[in-house]
Amino acid sequence: MSDTLAGSVTPARRGRQPWAVRLGLSPRFHAFCARVPGLRGLARAEGAALFDIVQGFVQSQALLALVELRVLHRLAEGPLPLAALAGPAGVPVERMGVLLRAGAGLGLLACRRGQWRLTVRGAAFLTVPGLEAMVRHHPVLYRDLADPVAFFRGETVPELAGFWPYVFGAGGAADPELAARYSALMADSQGLVAADTLSLVDFGSVRHLMDVGGGTGAFLAAAGAEYPGLRMTLFDLPAVVPGAAARFAAAGMSGRVEIVPGSFRDDALPQGADAVSLVRVLYDHSDATVAALLRAVHDALPEGGRVVVSEPMAGGERPDPATDVYFSVYTLAMQTGRTRSAAEIGAMLEAAGFAGVQIHKGFRPFVTSVVTAVRPVNDAAQKSV
Repeated sequence: MSDTLAGSVTPARRGRQPWAVRLGLSPRFHAFCARVPGLRGLARAEGAALFDIVQGFVQSQALLALVELRVLHRLAEGPLPLAALAGPAGVPVERMGVLLRAGAGLGLLACRRGQWRLTVRGAAFLTVPGLEAMVRHHPVLYRDLADPVAFFRGETVPELAGFWPYVFGAGGAADPELAARYSALMADSQGLVAADTLSLVDFGSVRHLMDVGGGTGAFLAAAGAEYPGLRMTLFDLPAVVPGAAARFAAAGMSGRVEIVPGSFRDDALPQGADAVSLVRVLYDHSDATVAALLRAVHDALPEGGRVVVSEPMAGGERPDPATDVYFSVYTLAMQTGRTRSAAEIGAMLEAAGFAGVQIHKGFRPFVTSVVTAVRPVNDAAQKSV
């Protein structure tokens, strides 16, 4: 039996690999595993995992079709036969059958006695805040990755970079329409991020919380509901914050919140808060911009004040299958930010003058994890020495 590989891996180079990798490079070993009962299950599972990677782009496109054709929404009202789903969607019955079976393969749908219905996973998809909005936004990223080799070489002009022009400075920040698109996408999923953040961090001792880059106030509204005595300040771009007033008014919080329009690039942060939150802010920006922002947050806080950074974080030495794939590639397409590990964020906080860095790993890292730190007591005195 031939033990050659597709491509050229010389015996000398293969010899430098760990023994397990050398076995993985051997077609003969794979054939052996397929014949041995004790190893067959492991080989099958590894093969299935590899094929999931290979077919991932088809899965995401099938999901997008289910969303855009509102198949899941129609089934949320009750089971339906194939023809009743195909007709309103304008899809031929045969082709809709292929799509529905793909949805079943993804665990979102099931068919019983000719009636299609949602599974628990399919129902959860419709109720997880922001998930549908994220899928609807995928075509932009998908087009940017149409030529992945050129993309990773930096030879393309990603469409996503144009979707987030607010990152590039005042020109984008002044466009209300683009700001509204950004805010809507972020707010749709902010409820889940807020819930996970509040479960990881206790704000019980905080008197006044300022949310920098807080958009339309989704996080502050959640924090204010959990801590009724909390005073709050929202700081974000002038084109973004108008939607916050209505949110706070509807929640009965208008008297507890001050909305301050501004750009942390150009304006000093308001004083007076004893805690500052940065929720899904840092990964939008370059290291230089983040370093300047963290210094500004440090200077805005009193001694003993706390900073809370909440966002999806890279796995560091152990890359995460969600954050190191999806979010890292997404921020690369944005061209200005990047997904950082908790350790990197902690180091940047320390470089900005913070101490007592703590990492709070989220139970859903693809939603968020949290890093906290404090401005040291006697910090101002030490600076003056």
